[in-house]
Amino acid sequence: MATHHFRPTRYFNAIGVAEPCLRVADGDTVVTDTLDASGLDAREVAVGSRPNPMTGPFFIEGAEPGDTLAVRIDRLTPSRATGWTYSPLALTVLDPAAIIDRPPQQRAVWDIDRAAGTVRLREAVQGLEDFAPPIQPMIGCFGVAPAGGQALSTATSAQNGGNMDYRLFAPGTTAWFPVSVPGALFYLGDGHACQGDGEITGTGIETSFEMEVTFRVLKRKITWPRGETAEDIFTVGNARPLDQALQHATTEMSRWLGEDYGLDARAASHLMGQVVRYDVGNVFNPAFTVACRIAKRWLTRR
Repeated sequence: MATHHFRPTRYFNAIGVAEPCLRVADGDTVVTDTLDASGLDAREVAVGSRPNPMTGPFFIEGAEPGDTLAVRIDRLTPSRATGWTYSPLALTVLDPAAIIDRPPQQRAVWDIDRAAGTVRLREAVQGLEDFAPPIQPMIGCFGVAPAGGQALSTATSAQNGGNMDYRLFAPGTTAWFPVSVPGALFYLGDGHACQGDGEITGTGIETSFEMEVTFRVLKRKITWPRGETAEDIFTVGNARPLDQALQHATTEMSRWLGEDYGLDARAASHLMGQVVRYDVGNVFNPAFTVACRIAKRWLTRR
């Protein structure tokens, strides 16, 4: 189990089949650099282009179609002291009648204070002079090459992952992706120093990162992305409208409860009906994201 330090020189705006940037073994760790969503690197130099330029793809030896790639997010470290967001709220989250009063789009710069562990608007606006939320790094966009020779824009998401902008894709989480091509071909990028649920302004605090992840190949089949934290398991559906994303996530969770916890459809419904929690991921981009989450304290592995 080796640790690879990879410095990318090319980036991708679609997730699909491409020449691997690096081949790694099952169990290996990769430490690599990512750009912000607009293509700026750690020096704020534009070396990539919108949307969400990805580092990769990484070829994981032993990963075959029908397997699952487990990606443990070990560390997400902002590599510069600034990030940016847009305002106002996105059209997708406002009542139609409110859109006429929506102010013009504006880019704001945020200072990332790693010593204090906070982010702060560089030019404070009225009422937010003391607003300094904690740094909560997360990966906005990552995943594996999809099935059927597709190349999917990094602006959207699907069964292979992609631009999900889900806050629990953070250090300590292991994300699972269905493998559709040899080597899985894993991409990552679009790191956020902080973001609320839904990415409802179309951005988190976008900045460049050094990311560290560890790969494991699981000889099992899944249909939609899954994840695990110390406290929870969750499944992710990506689709539009929002109810379809919820349906995908719920169905995948019911499958998981049967596979690993011995619950048939009726038992799973009793459990899920009382303790399931739904989280909203991206509701800005072409496909929306919903996560179906259950606390591990309710589960007994069989």
